Amino acid sequence: MLTTLLLTGIIIVICVALLAIKVIVKKGGEFPNTHVSGNKALREKGISCTKTQQRQAERHKNLEERMKEAQ
Repeated sequence: MLTTLLLTGIIIVICVALLAIKVIVKKGGEFPNTHVSGNKALREKGISCTKTQQRQAERHKNLEERMKEAQ
């Protein structure tokens, strides 16, 4: 049991090191931005993430709300 836990821990440490090799080795290295807002092609098409779309929808006012404000 102890050998299994030790082996698992070593494998996890190796995997994390391999995933972070670009960050560790490259000066000023950082993990890539995989968020929708970080993709130039999607921004040009006007595509945004769900959270941003939800915020925009919450700010959007319908006709009834605009008429109440005008009174």
